[in-house]
Amino acid sequence: MRYIKFSCLIILFFSIYSCSTKINKNADDGIIKLSFIQINDVYEIQPLEMGHAGGMARVATQKKLSLKENPNTFLVMAGDFLSPSIYNSLKVNGVRVRGRQMVEAMNVAGTDLAMFGNHEFDINENELQSRINESKFDWISSNTFHNVNNSSEPFYKIENGSKIPFPETRIINISDADGTTAKIGFIAVTLPFNKASYVVYTDPLEAAIKAYNTIKDSCDIVVAITHQAMPDDVILAERLPQLAIIMGGHEHDMRHQKVGNVWITKAHANAISVFKNDIVINKKNKNFTTTTSLIYMNDSVALDSAASVVVKKWEDISNKNFASLGFDAKKIVINNGETLDGKEAHVRSQSTNLTRLVVKSMEAACPEADVAIVNSGSIRVDDELHPPISQYDILRTMPFGGAIVEVDMEGSLLSKILSIGLTNIGTGGFLQYSEKLTHNEGKWFISGKPIEDSKIYRVALTDFLLTGGESNLELLTDKNPSIKKVYPLATEISNPRSDIRLAIIKYASK
Repeated sequence: MRYIKFSCLIILFFSIYSCSTKINKNADDGIIKLSFIQINDVYEIQPLEMGHAGGMARVATQKKLSLKENPNTFLVMAGDFLSPSIYNSLKVNGVRVRGRQMVEAMNVAGTDLAMFGNHEFDINENELQSRINESKFDWISSNTFHNVNNSSEPFYKIENGSKIPFPETRIINISDADGTTAKIGFIAVTLPFNKASYVVYTDPLEAAIKAYNTIKDSCDIVVAITHQAMPDDVILAERLPQLAIIMGGHEHDMRHQKVGNVWITKAHANAISVFKNDIVINKKNKNFTTTTSLIYMNDSVALDSAASVVVKKWEDISNKNFASLGFDAKKIVINNGETLDGKEAHVRSQSTNLTRLVVKSMEAACPEADVAIVNSGSIRVDDELHPPISQYDILRTMPFGGAIVEVDMEGSLLSKILSIGLTNIGTGGFLQYSEKLTHNEGKWFISGKPIEDSKIYRVALTDFLLTGGESNLELLTDKNPSIKKVYPLATEISNPRSDIRLAIIKYASK
């Protein structure tokens, strides 16, 4: 009997020890990890470079892969996704798309949090509100507000008939398998670039500091999501050295820099790459470590099936629309050669090989014109085009299209608009023009000969320029007495003058 009791005591002891060991093994260790999949400046939902790079379906796959590694994974969009886009000139059931395709793709990809980029305000107020209402992800805005009757109010989403204002800060709660919990704070600032009448900006740096100080004592780490120039992100990192990371947008060519202990990450535009940013929080010593890795969205990343359905839907819509205008979106225009520079910062301040291609195409379409002129704002790709280049690439380069119109104008007006174009540097009103045009000591020359004020010159322009709608070029309309003749517009889709993109495709195909 004593032997049996002793044996039971031993069994009980080891049972308690085993349970105690198991409990301790799964006890809160004070360590918790979270991951961010970061994208920014995405204007194309479908893959580019003949399907081998980018695409929201690959982003969706990456989000799912990361979720398998860590349930505390969040897909973040650091601004610029509603515009500019090739789809924005299209209509579905008579209504312009205006970013609808991107919101639908972001929803199915599992986007968790988004902020405004400057291009979100290219579309009008009602269109933006519709896109916000369609989104299934959360928004944040620390310095960008809605101008309502000259009063600054938060933007909002309408859900089930109720207005949900965008917060200036966000705090989310996370936990892991062993019970460790953490509070993650977010702030978000946008550069005050697009001055749409329905938008009000506060100073990004001041707003970021204010937002940070508001939540820093209420959470374990604070993450900044930004859409501004890299030098401003560097200043932000210097002013707020306790930030866990700055996930930014605006530049399109990928940025990765550490300022003090703060990493600044910006992925390639159009989801050519994503940043996977891992943060490990130690609750015991109140420290954290941040690790960043750039992942290219190429053929090594599978296309998510659900997201691919959405992409295919919108691809079919665009192809059908463009076919009616005489385009074969998948057809290759340029098989090989140099990369074409369509970066906004370049085309709005200088001539690039892409802008020269556009102007030469206009000249080829209008052989009787003395010179050709186009506004840089019509080139909206804000990216580099790598061969092979398809008709789709040309379409997304100049999504607004438009006819080429020829006019006879006096030399005095020609010189004046060219000079105004120079003063418009840095804006869409910066003009690109024929290489035979030169400027020296305040005077303009064609093929080395001075432009004569009273002489009549035949000039090829985009039809938009002749509306007077470009910056500081209100005088450039057919009502100006210095314009002596406007030649009839070409309307047949077989005529390259009917659409500047047709002109580019015809010229480049040679």
